[in-house]
Amino acid sequence: MNKKDLRITYKQNRNMLSDEAIAEASLLIANQSLKLPIWDASFFHIFLTIEHLREVDTQPLIGIFFGRDKHVVVPKSNILTCEMSHFLLQDNTVIKPNLWNIPEPLDGIEIDAKTIEVVFVPLLAFDASGHRVGYGKGFYDGFLKQCPSAVKIGLSFFDAESKIDDIQPNDVALDYCITPHRIFQFD
Repeated sequence: MNKKDLRITYKQNRNMLSDEAIAEASLLIANQSLKLPIWDASFFHIFLTIEHLREVDTQPLIGIFFGRDKHVVVPKSNILTCEMSHFLLQDNTVIKPNLWNIPEPLDGIEIDAKTIEVVFVPLLAFDASGHRVGYGKGFYDGFLKQCPSAVKIGLSFFDAESKIDDIQPNDVALDYCITPHRIFQFD
């Protein structure tokens, strides 16, 4: 299936999930993360959940990071350039929705992308090779190229598609994808 069709299908699939199902699946995904070989790292980048898009709730994961004394880094989008900057999430970080209603920090301590060791990536769908379908603006592909040695982990309520038909050369594949009941590992 191509990216356009997958976006439509998986947006519909997410919209059919109840709030309770999202909360339960998000907690299962967070618990699955504990099985990954990532916990020696210090700088963890994670997206803040866009609730109206029915994304995986990242708050349970963020709680695990803080509980393990990790540095938690969150993105801020530049809508004009389709680039992101990255800020340390602290107790006093003010989070506000941007023009696209994406929660992000107003300001704070900026972290260089090269410092980031683990990146949790939002997605709509992914395939058996670790390719993903996002929202189509290229924010994460551009960012992931800035930290090529970082472990890239997708978060999904659903299992892998067999193949995404229209992968582009600039698409950056995942190393892992966590679902509520399984971790997919890619070469």
